[in-house]
Amino acid sequence: MYGWIWRHLPGNVWVKALISLVLAVAIVFVLFQWVFPWAEPLLPFNDVTVNGGGSAG
Repeated sequence: MYGWIWRHLPGNVWVKALISLVLAVAIVFVLFQWVFPWAEPLLPFNDVTVNGGGSAG
């Protein structure tokens, strides 16, 4: 997959590397701005099964 993307990017090696970096940053930005906030309520991370009583002695 990465080879296919690399072959289809325009320019020489440095331009391809810069475009790849910009694409990676854009993907991370989209994930953190829209995808993760949308998916967070659907994930079971707040389902705590440990009781609050007792000490951890």
